[in-house]
Amino acid sequence: QVQLVESGGGLVQAGGSLRLSCAASGRIFSISTMGWYRQAPGKQRELVAAITSGGGTNYADSVKGRFTISGDNAKNTVYLQMNSLKPEDTAVYYCNVVQRGYIYWGQGTQVTVSS
Repeated sequence: QVQLVESGGGLVQAGGSLRLSCAASGRIFSISTMGWYRQAPGKQRELVAAITSGGGTNYADSVKGRFTISGDNAKNTVYLQMNSLKPEDTAVYYCNVVQRGYIYWGQGTQVTVSS
């Protein structure tokens, strides 16, 4: 099993910044991808950003240029730097890890952006 612990959510005004962290622990062998998803009330969960073990990144169009995903392979940790936050970024953000075809999820952290 892989456990994911997220931190860094909170309340911020529009235009502000937050940094999310997600640390993976447990039976870690070869993580292929780490990423962040979000789910707003009444909406489906959507990909925000992902990073592969080789450093390749993928972003949702809505966050390109504002969010940056990075990873520390030695610490099995992924970060999401969120700048220029907008009220529409308000959601529960979930960490996601893919290892050997298995998908693991964190418990989620609330991000609220006030206008």
